[in-house]
Amino acid sequence: MKNDFNQNLKEEEKMTNIVENRHEIFFIYDAKYCNPNGDPGDENKPRTDPETGINLVTDVRLKRTIRDYLYDVEKKEIFVRLERDEEGYLPDAKERAKAFLPDELKNKKEKINIKKEKIDENILSKCIDVRLFGATIPLELKDEKGKDKTTSITHTGPVQFQMGRSFHKVIVERIKGTGAFASQKKKEQQAFRTEYIVPYSLIGFYGVVNEHRAKETRLTEDDLAALYRGMWLGTKNMITRSKLGLTPRILLVIRYKPGNFQMSDLDSKLAIKSDKPDIELRNTQDYVMIADELVDALNKYKEKIEKILIKDDNTINFVTNNNEPTDLTSILKQTGIPVEELNLE
Repeated sequence: MKNDFNQNLKEEEKMTNIVENRHEIFFIYDAKYCNPNGDPGDENKPRTDPETGINLVTDVRLKRTIRDYLYDVEKKEIFVRLERDEEGYLPDAKERAKAFLPDELKNKKEKINIKKEKIDENILSKCIDVRLFGATIPLELKDEKGKDKTTSITHTGPVQFQMGRSFHKVIVERIKGTGAFASQKKKEQQAFRTEYIVPYSLIGFYGVVNEHRAKETRLTEDDLAALYRGMWLGTKNMITRSKLGLTPRILLVIRYKPGNFQMSDLDSKLAIKSDKPDIELRNTQDYVMIADELVDALNKYKEKIEKILIKDDNTINFVTNNNEPTDLTSILKQTGIPVEELNLE
């Protein structure tokens, strides 16, 4: 009886922990001599805007980083994961969804809506990525007459990111090398390989947390804390051949008071300044970031902001009003808005 009481208490605490405030997120990381996000439709080259030379990274890539970290490191359940079956095949979304149907209902003739509700309940309670990012989940279930019926579950995620963009033009370098194996069977010559990298790219991701959607997917404050860890530590620990060279620099979260307000376009409120041409940038010492527009906006709307959360590795220098370079946290504190450090390590 005591265990049941404690469990019910934990569930009640979890339900009262639902996100109730609008948040804006701005995440900055850099990439050195690697491929931040290859385009499979263009030889896996780093994605760029052909008109401006800006490096692009899809929101799907960032979400994959977060999912992989939460699943592999924190052992949290996620719905969208690449896990092959015993025969080596990837399951489709319908098969993945069936895993969340209770065993007692799998072979039972029951109304579709009842099975659908049970699947939805289990997915939302177990899968943090659906609570964060939502999902469209196709279903194929047997109804009370034993006939296969198709339906779906749709949740719009409370956490949405725009496509990541570099603060400057980049160049894409083509690198050729040799492989470890022969190019063909019974050949002595090694195979050649080609890959593409950017020497340097400072990338910014802008996102919003919608408190109204949070109620629908039951997104909690604990889930948001996990999201921030996934962004920072997931990027930091992305140790693959094409991604080694990614380093998180700044994670800025603006938490608003109730009222459906957000400043929007945080990515347009920061810019870089350097004596070097864009394509010659190679590290954080080659530029400073100008924060005038961000500070002006914060001062203008400070009465609507509850607090600012920040994680900064203190390698990027910021300037405002042509003052001496300093760290972003010090600049933010000058607005009078409460500033707290995000503890992610």
